[in-house]
Amino acid sequence: MIYHGSTDEPEGLAEAIEAFGRGEIVGYPTETYYGLGVDALDPAALARLLELKGRGADKAVSVLVTSEAMLERLCTKVPATAHRLMAAYWPGALTIALPARAGLPAALLSDGCVAVRHSPHPVASAFVAAVGRPITATSANPAGAAPPTTAAEVRAYFAGRCVVIDGGATAGGAPSTLVRVRNERIEILRHGAVEID
Repeated sequence: MIYHGSTDEPEGLAEAIEAFGRGEIVGYPTETYYGLGVDALDPAALARLLELKGRGADKAVSVLVTSEAMLERLCTKVPATAHRLMAAYWPGALTIALPARAGLPAALLSDGCVAVRHSPHPVASAFVAAVGRPITATSANPAGAAPPTTAAEVRAYFAGRCVVIDGGATAGGAPSTLVRVRNERIEILRHGAVEID
């Protein structure tokens, strides 16, 4: 499941990995918009992230992963139906909500599930793989503002309150498709960039 994209190291990647290790917030490019990443398993970092965005905890924060081991830290089990979706659409703009393990931070949970994705963007994938932990995948904008497609926009929004990996302009467009899989049943929660057959 790990994406081995070939890319020159983008500006700010090494600094971002160090900042992440200190619990800081990192802006990074994805296949659609720039996102904000913290350690998804660190409640204090999640609280700082929500405060930065000016967002309440009523809407769950989705998570990027790049390995089965990361999935296992988040999910009680991955149904066979979900494995088939991952094989068909990952890396890709498909977020899958799966039954969550007990003890996960409340900010990640919605109806007992945690939403996970494997980004096809080589910088996002390299960042997640380098830190070796699930990271948050919320858009890099204050609540109610337009999601950014450049590192400069992220810096303008947050004025030095996060470290930004400059991976160039992103594509924008539709958000990831969001589905929930429980008991082998697929529920489409948000239509987006990926059409589910």
